[in-house]
Amino acid sequence: MASKHDYSALQTWFAATALSALCWWFGGGIHPQWWLTWLAPLPVLWLAPRVRARSAALSAFVAYTAGAFSAWTYLHTYIGLPWLFDVYAISASGVMLMLCVLLYRRLLLRGHTLAAALAVPTMWVAIEYVTNLTSPHATFTNISYTQMDALAVIQIAAITGIWGIGFLLLLLPTAVALQATPHASKRSRVTVAVLTAILVAGTVAYGGWRLQAPATGTMRIGLVSLQKPTDAALSEPKGQALEARYMEAFGRLANDGAHIVLDTETTFAAADTSIPAFSQMSKQRDLIVASGVDFYGDPHGHRNMLMVFQPGATSPATYNKHHLLPGMDPFIPGDNYTMLQGDPRIGLAICKDMDFHDIGDAYAARRAQLLLVPASDFTVDGWLHSRIAIMRGVESGFAVARAAHAGRLTLSDDRGRVVAEASSEAGDAELVGDLPLHETHTFYAQWGDWFAWLDLIALTAWLVLAFVPHKAPMENPGQTHPARA
Repeated sequence: MASKHDYSALQTWFAATALSALCWWFGGGIHPQWWLTWLAPLPVLWLAPRVRARSAALSAFVAYTAGAFSAWTYLHTYIGLPWLFDVYAISASGVMLMLCVLLYRRLLLRGHTLAAALAVPTMWVAIEYVTNLTSPHATFTNISYTQMDALAVIQIAAITGIWGIGFLLLLLPTAVALQATPHASKRSRVTVAVLTAILVAGTVAYGGWRLQAPATGTMRIGLVSLQKPTDAALSEPKGQALEARYMEAFGRLANDGAHIVLDTETTFAAADTSIPAFSQMSKQRDLIVASGVDFYGDPHGHRNMLMVFQPGATSPATYNKHHLLPGMDPFIPGDNYTMLQGDPRIGLAICKDMDFHDIGDAYAARRAQLLLVPASDFTVDGWLHSRIAIMRGVESGFAVARAAHAGRLTLSDDRGRVVAEASSEAGDAELVGDLPLHETHTFYAQWGDWFAWLDLIALTAWLVLAFVPHKAPMENPGQTHPARA
C-alpha cells in the first residue's frame, strides 16, 4: 500500500511536469509568449535532483512533448505533414530537455555544480546547432525565435548568432533551480548566480545600447499581397487580370511615395524574364518593381524566381530560390546571390532561404543594407516565419522587406524592429513605410558560429566530468549535504 510520502512525491512530480508543460505550450510554438519560454524548464530542473534519474527524465520528456502539442494543428492540418513526422517533430524538444536534465542531474550529484549549471544550455545549443546542420529546415525550430518581441535580448545575435540567445534561455532557469537545491554549497550557488546575472544583465545592456544607434538613411517601400488564382500564367486571362490588379496596387503605393514595391513568392507564372507592364511602370514612375515568378522558361525545369525591374536597366535582375521546401517546391534550386546596382546596397532572397545562415552570411559579405524577400506562409505561421527572416537581419546587419502570401507583410530594420506590418493571412493586404537603413558590420557576420563551436567543446568537457570514474559519488538523490562547487 502506497504511503503518504509516495503520494506526496507523485503529486510533486505531476505538478512540476504540468507546470513546465503549460509554460512550454504558451512559450514555444508559432505564437510564443517570450517571457514564458524562460520559465518553462524551471519546474523540471527543480525536480531533477529530488527524484530518481528515470523520473527526472520522464518528467522532462513528458513536459516538453505535451507542451509542444500546441503545434499539432499547424503541422498536421495547415502544412499537412504525415502524423508520424508530426509525432517526431513534437517529441524532439522533449528528448532534448530530457538529455539536458539527465546530464544536469548527474553532474550536480557528482558535485560539479558550475558544470551542471552550464551543461543544460550547452547541450541544448549543441543539439540545435547539429540539427541546423543536418535538417532540411535548418533553424526553423530554434528556440531563439521565441524572443523576437524582446528586442534588447535578441541584439546578442549580432555577436553570438541565435546560439547565444538559446544559451541564456536555458542558463537562467537552471541557475534559479540551483538556488533551491540541497546538493550545492552556498559558495557554488552564489558563483552560478553571479555569473548568470552578469551574462543576462550584460546582454540586456548591450541590447539597449545597440538599439540607440541612429540610422544612416531611410527607404520608403511598399509591399502587397493579393489573392491569386491557381493558374496565374501571364499568357492566360487569369494571369493578366491579376497583373492588372497588381499594377493598380503598385500605382497606389507609388502615389504614397514608395521607391520600391514588392509582391509575394510565385505571384505569377512566366516563360521569359520580361514583364512589359512592370518594366514600363518602373521607368515611368522611377520605381523599383520586384515580383515573385514561377519561371518555366528554363529547359531543365521550373525556377522559383524573383525578378526586379529597375528604372535604368534594360532587363530585370533575377534571383532563384536556393532552399526549397521538401515535397512542396517543384523547382530547380538556384546557387547565385544577386545584388542590385547602386545605393543603398540591396540583395535578393526568397522565403525559406531566410531559415538558413548561408543567406545571411553571403549578403553580409556583400555588405547588403537591405534584402527584398517575397514569401508564402501557411496562414497561421505568418508571425513566426517573418520573425525568422528578421533574425537574419539582426545577425548579419541588414534590413528586411518581406511580402508573404497567406502570412505577414513586414518592414524591419537590422535591429529587428518591425516598423510596419500587415497581415495577409485572411486576404489582400498592402502597406507602405519608411524603413531605416544602417551601415552595420556584425561580429557574427565576421566570425560565424564560433559560439556554437564553443558549446560543442564545452559539452565534451561536461560529458567527461559526468562519465569518467568518480571516487566518491553522492549515493542517493535524497542526500542533503552540500556538494562540492
